[in-house]
Amino acid sequence: MKLTDLDIIVTAPPAPGWGGRYWILVKLTTDDGITGWGECYASSVGPKAMRAVIEDVFSRHMAGENPENIELMFRRAYSAGFTGRPDLTVMGAFSGLEIACWDILGKARGRPVWALLGGRMNDRIRAYTYLYPLPHHDLTTFWTSPEMAAESALDCVNRGYTAIKFDPAGPYTIRGGHMPAMADISVSVAFCHAIQEVVGDRADLLFGTHGQFTAAGAIRLGQALEPFSPLWYEEPIPPDNIEEMSRVARAVRIPVATGERLTTKAEFAAVLRAGAAEILQPALGRSGGIWEAKKIAAIAEAHGAQLAPHLYAGPVEWAANVHLAASIPNILMTETIETPFHDALIRGGIRVEDGFITPPDAPGLGIEVDETLARAHPYTGDGLHLQMQEAPCDYVNGNSFAGGAPVRER
Repeated sequence: MKLTDLDIIVTAPPAPGWGGRYWILVKLTTDDGITGWGECYASSVGPKAMRAVIEDVFSRHMAGENPENIELMFRRAYSAGFTGRPDLTVMGAFSGLEIACWDILGKARGRPVWALLGGRMNDRIRAYTYLYPLPHHDLTTFWTSPEMAAESALDCVNRGYTAIKFDPAGPYTIRGGHMPAMADISVSVAFCHAIQEVVGDRADLLFGTHGQFTAAGAIRLGQALEPFSPLWYEEPIPPDNIEEMSRVARAVRIPVATGERLTTKAEFAAVLRAGAAEILQPALGRSGGIWEAKKIAAIAEAHGAQLAPHLYAGPVEWAANVHLAASIPNILMTETIETPFHDALIRGGIRVEDGFITPPDAPGLGIEVDETLARAHPYTGDGLHLQMQEAPCDYVNGNSFAGGAPVRER
């Protein structure tokens, strides 16, 4: 069995676009006609450039290779160009292709991917969701409204979720760490208070920041949130300064989580060695794929840390997250995005029920990708999957970040 053909589909989710402006899906085919699907979560270059990177990684390191030889193909990509170090874009390309290899291997053997990773450790996987607006909410004001957030939280908990994430302390800028405005701290406290008031102890609070503060600013904000005992404090400072993140972890009595912007075991191991986080959040379409994430999980296990795979993408990456989560002992929970388009794209192959996910038993990733639907929603814009603003923190008029909702462009 050899990898012979690659197809790339850049699909754009319909409004409001939860999951980003576009999703990069890859389809691999073997010489005996088996197809596998993967998803590349790489947003540092646009989809046109990313398509070229994916094609280069496949033709240079994978074409003609047995899809079983994942370790060999990883080492080729990781070492390409005499690098031998993490490369966010190359690893984003390889990750999606690697996921597709696992889909092929499972289908070739008639077994789900989790069965090839050591078997099913977990019969049910705890899911969490970001707080999204309800149909009657105003999309502009939702992101700074504790009252609307509380309504959304209660809706999530009533649907069975036991953990909910929100991040009201923007802005998200290209300028690196900044000191939060006092208003940012106040609105963050108000969010925690309003949400906890309606959900009580039925759900854990997950507080996100997208790495926007200096260590001193993150400590100020984190200490203000301590009375609400969030389950985690997500990426409190930019991910490139591990020592400063360790300083935050020592000063704040909330577990630190990080990882959506990291790639390969090399970067995650450095975080663990420094004591910078206790919860790791690899995005499998970026972190090196399923096998590399399995290694990250093993390193985390040795450090007493847990995994909560990240998802701000499409349902193919989600499926990979679910198979990893099913196979490891130190899974905490996995992120989910429930939209009709996510569900339709994989024909309902995996779903959240009462706040938990049951790993699929079908071969491969256990999903059937609706290729026609994916091609019917092409991305024609020129924006990146996610974009940060250039304007600095506004200490006068307040700050708002629309929850990852992209500008409506195609």
